[in-house]
Amino acid sequence: MGEPRYSRRTLLAAIGVVIATAAGVAVSVSSSRDVTEQQIATTDRISRTTGAKPTVRFERVYSTSRRREVTLAFYTPTGANPRGLPMSILLHGLHGDARHAAVGDLAEVLTGAVAKGSVPAFGFVAVDGGDNYWHENVPGDDPMAMLLDEVPHWLRERGYGEPFAVTGASMGGFGALLYARLRAERGDPIAAAAAISPGLITTWPEMAKRRAFKNEAEWASLDPLRHLKSTGRTALGVWIGDRDRFIEGTRRFIREVKPEVGTVKAGGHDDGFYRKVTPDVVLFLAKYAKRAV
Repeated sequence: MGEPRYSRRTLLAAIGVVIATAAGVAVSVSSSRDVTEQQIATTDRISRTTGAKPTVRFERVYSTSRRREVTLAFYTPTGANPRGLPMSILLHGLHGDARHAAVGDLAEVLTGAVAKGSVPAFGFVAVDGGDNYWHENVPGDDPMAMLLDEVPHWLRERGYGEPFAVTGASMGGFGALLYARLRAERGDPIAAAAAISPGLITTWPEMAKRRAFKNEAEWASLDPLRHLKSTGRTALGVWIGDRDRFIEGTRRFIREVKPEVGTVKAGGHDDGFYRKVTPDVVLFLAKYAKRAV
């Protein structure tokens, strides 16, 4: 398959000013599919030098898998052609939602890199998944079925490309690895999965506190640590802080699976750590987005 033509040095040079300087973010809010976009200057993260601003677009859609309306969020580089744009599903963490799924400065880093021509254009799509580790803990509320069966349909309806990857942080990192496994078991693997600070817990008493699984057996049937080789040929990237509360389980996963990228950096389970690793996450995903075009 060959190595990507984008070095980490090139990427960092392209986006180095993204985090430190200021500009706005283009936000489009919609309550239905026929909406009027509005520009809202809201953050100070983007470089005035490049003028690069991510476009964030929200919609409300009805999920038959979850039996409720959910927010569908699109995070894309402004100026990128949305027609056929490769998309990574983006999974939020515990107590999160689609509107806050882009951890750290993920969307801004991607936008800056695309604006400089350092990586190919791609985007992220997020959706409300609840607090049950992206599976059907409550009968009739199945966020994983929504990801597998509804999100591709919603993307096609709006002209985007098929999901080529999945990205998630914390509970979303657990969900990303589970989604990659289920896609592989369907015979339709995704190209890449990026798990940031994944919620890989090593004991049932600790997981039980989250009330996200009916019992230990259900957790064991879904836990990525019990299904280490189940993602097939999907390329895996895993990033974790050395002071993260999930470090034990994630170190074990990296040691036993040997993912394409398995990185432990100084940091905790917080925004500061996420900002450290987003350039590498974007670079990892870009390698596979290029092939998806």
